[in-house]
Parts: sequence; C-alpha cells; structure tokens
Amino acid sequence: MTTTTIGMGIQLVRSISSFSSSSSTSCNCSFSILPCCLEINNNNNRKMKMKMKRSWSLSLSCTRNIINNFPLLPPPIVSVRAINSKQPPPNHILHRRNFFFTTNCSSSSSVSSVVIASEDAHDNKYYANNKKKEVISLTPQLYTYLLANVREPPILKQLRQETSTMPGSQMQVSPDQAQLLAMLVQILGAQRCIELGVYTGYSSLAVALVLPESGRLVACERDGKSLEIAKKYYELAGVSHKLDVRHELAVDALKSLIRNGEACSYDFAFVDAEKRMYTEYFELLLQLVRVGGLIVIDNVLWHGKVADPLVNDPKTVSIRNFNRHIMEDKRVSISMVPVGDGMTICRKR
Repeated sequence: MTTTTIGMGIQLVRSISSFSSSSSTSCNCSFSILPCCLEINNNNNRKMKMKMKRSWSLSLSCTRNIINNFPLLPPPIVSVRAINSKQPPPNHILHRRNFFFTTNCSSSSSVSSVVIASEDAHDNKYYANNKKKEVISLTPQLYTYLLANVREPPILKQLRQETSTMPGSQMQVSPDQAQLLAMLVQILGAQRCIELGVYTGYSSLAVALVLPESGRLVACERDGKSLEIAKKYYELAGVSHKLDVRHELAVDALKSLIRNGEACSYDFAFVDAEKRMYTEYFELLLQLVRVGGLIVIDNVLWHGKVADPLVNDPKTVSIRNFNRHIMEDKRVSISMVPVGDGMTICRKR
C-alpha cells in the first residue's frame, strides 16, 4: 500500500494488494481519499506511516478538485497528475528513486487514476505539481517555532491557559490568529469594531488592547457562561470601557445596530460565530462597515473539509457555499489566508 499527502491532510491512497522482492511488481490497486494514516511496508524495507479514519472511492471530479485546490505536495511526492479514463486505466508506474512499482488499476466507469512521481524526502522543500513554485509545509515543529515568535501579552496568555481547561476550548482562536487581527486593526487605524462570536474573549481582548482609548468594540456572544469569563478579563486588562458587550444572537445585534443608524460607521469586523449563518452575517456587516473597512471571517477552511466534495454535512456545505459566494462578490476584495483554520480577509470596495 502506498500513499501521498495533498494539501490540508487530504490524501490519495493507492491500495496495493501485494508486494514481491523483485524491483517491479504487478498488482491490483484502487483509489480512496481519507483524512489519514497507514503504515506501509514492502520487501525493500521502505516504510511510510499515516493515520486512517475512513476511506471512500475517488472519482474524476474529486481528483480534479483536490489537485486544483491543493497543488502543494510535500516530500516525498513532487508531482501528481490525474488521467481521465472511462475504461479501466492502463498500467502506470510509481517511481521512488531506484525502486519501481507497476500497478494495474481497476476502476468503475469514469474513475480517474493517478500517476505519482516521487523521491526520498531529503530536505524541507515542498514543490507544487508543476515543480515551479517552492512552498513550505507548516509542520508541528515549524508551528511550535511560529508560536514561540508570537508576542502574546501576559493577560492573553492567562486567558488562553484558563480557556484550555474548558470544554470546547478548541473554539478559541490561536495566538497567531489574534496577533494578525490586532495587526490589521492597527494598520487600518480602526476606531469602531464588531466581533461576532466572543467565546471567552481571546480575540476580542486582543483587538481591544490595540484600540485607542476612544475606540469601541461591539462584542456579540450568545453563551452567557463563556461571556462572563470574557468580561472578567476585559476588567483585568483595563479595557472594559472599550467594550459594548451584547448577550444575544449575532443577527439580532447587527440588525439593532443598523436600526440605530450606524450603517457604514464601522472600520473592522471579525466573524467567528454560527457557521451556517455566515452569508447572512456578511450581508449585514456590509451595511455596517465603511468603504475601505475590513471584514475577517474565521474557519473558512473548516479543518480541510471544504475541499473534500464527499463531505457534505450542513456546516461544511454552508462554509463551502459562503466561500464561493464571496469569491464571486465584486463588492469586496478578498484574501483567504491559511492561518489557524483559515481566515478570509475582505475589504469593502
């Protein structure tokens, strides 16, 4: 069995029924996609390890989608190409340095096969499948290094540590995300901000700390228990006077601001609330944010699920549809960045 990773943990897996000690082996194989992890051995003592949770068949459209959306291939893989075939595709060769597998790929109608050219991982350089662009994978080791270079104020660290002991602590934004949000607010010179989905207040506190004394942040959260923790830290940090805390649904809070005549008066908004409401939040925020203002939306990559056409739960579908919606929306300029679980930065035109 051999495997390769493409992009955000989505993998193409070639299941090979047998290996022999010869340098060329013919065997049956099938394709599947899975979030991960297999241990692969052959008679030449080569091994790869990956985790497997579930698998399913790979269709042509799915292959194209993965390759179009995730062209970044970490070592040992340096190229992948999809081959369209209505009939079972012919034999193809997998080359790993001086070791060859010849596989006979069985398929049903309209199933695509994949030819993978690979080589040993000898450095930390990752290449796109056209071999023209060099990229770097954010490995756990590299992410630890990144976090070590985040300037996290002590009060934020204290809040993060307290939140880490709570159920649902994964909802808290990461320190690098909060640092980016604070930087955007400073670059923009923002005075008036909105946050949808406060949780325990890490991101809103990061923003409030960099707002001027006259600044205002409308912070909307429906969960009263987590909101109490947020308010405690606003007081500890000495920024509670900058916060307008709304214990209500985000949509209701936004509509209230519009009714109060506050359209086009906000500089910055951050959305980290109910995923199935993203499009409605966005439309309301477009009314509230001024021209040149920013709307930042969290979780737009949704653990990599948005790129997998075989994952169609309500939240994934909603985020996928929202991403498509703003991609086509000419009212904003956008940049999707792979920070945290993915954030899209929108600038109102």
